[in-house]
Amino acid sequence: MKIIFVCTGNTCRSPFAEGYFNSLKIKDIVAESRGLSIGGMKVSENSEIIAKEYGFSIDSHLSKTFREEDFGADYIFTMSENHKDFLVKNGGSREKIFVLGSGIPDPFGGDLEVYRFSLQKIAEEIDKLYFGGFFDKIRITDMTSEDIPFIAKTEKENFSEPWSETSITESSKSNTSFFVAKTDNEPLGYVGLNFVLDEGYITSIAVNSNHRNKGIATKLINKCISFAREKNLAFVSLEVRESNQNAINLYDKLGFKKEGLRKNFYRMPTENAIIMTRRLNTKEC
Repeated sequence: MKIIFVCTGNTCRSPFAEGYFNSLKIKDIVAESRGLSIGGMKVSENSEIIAKEYGFSIDSHLSKTFREEDFGADYIFTMSENHKDFLVKNGGSREKIFVLGSGIPDPFGGDLEVYRFSLQKIAEEIDKLYFGGFFDKIRITDMTSEDIPFIAKTEKENFSEPWSETSITESSKSNTSFFVAKTDNEPLGYVGLNFVLDEGYITSIAVNSNHRNKGIATKLINKCISFAREKNLAFVSLEVRESNQNAINLYDKLGFKKEGLRKNFYRMPTENAIIMTRRLNTKEC
C-alpha cells in the first residue's frame, strides 16, 4: 500500500507526516510526501530538530511537487481542506483523499515550539488512524474486564511465570496499562506497560499463535511509545531472552537499543535477559 501526505511547500508538515508514519515500520505500507508549489527546497532547521525529537530524520529531504501519477496512491492525506479541494478539482477522487484530522496549521516561520506542536498534532492524527485500524482493520484498544481472561490465557501459553487474572486486574488499577489488539472484536494480542514517574517498562507482550507475522507486535509496541509520549515519559524499557533473536530484531527495528544484561533473569529455562530501551529525547535535540 502507498500513501501520500500533501501540504503547500513540502518543507515541514507533509515531511513530518511522511517521516513519522514510516518510523512506525508498518508492514507493507510506505508513505511519501508532496507539495503543491515548486520542488527542490530543503526543510527548515526547526523541522530537522523537531523530527529528531521523535526519533526520525528529514535532514536530506528535498521538496517534491505533486504529480498526476500521484493520484494512483491508495490514500492521500492533505493538511487542509484547501489542499484537498485543489486535488479534487485537478482530477483526484474524493473517496481516497482525506484531510488529516481537522487540518494541521502551517508552522512555517514559527519558533521551535510552533514546529513541535505541529508534529505533535500530526503524530496524534496518524496514531488515531493507525491504532484505530484504518489501514489494516486491526485496532488497538485499552483493556477492558472482558479482555482479562484472554490475556491470562495467553500469558500461560507463552511465559513460564505468567500473570494471573487477579494480578492483571490489580496492576491495571494502579500504574500499569494494558492494550489489546483486536479485529472484529476478537482479541489477537496484548501488551502491558508499567510507568513510574517518567519511566516506562513493558511488562509483557504476546500475540496469539494464529495471528503472528502480521505486524501486530509492532503496532502494540508503537502504542506503548505513543502512550509514553502522552505521559511525558523519558524512555520505555523491556527485557528479552538472550536467545530470542526474532524479538531482539523487532525491538531494534523500532528504535530500542541494548543497554544492559540481567544474569539468569529468566527461569524454566534459566537464561540471561537483555535490557533494551527506547529513549524519548523530548526537547533534548
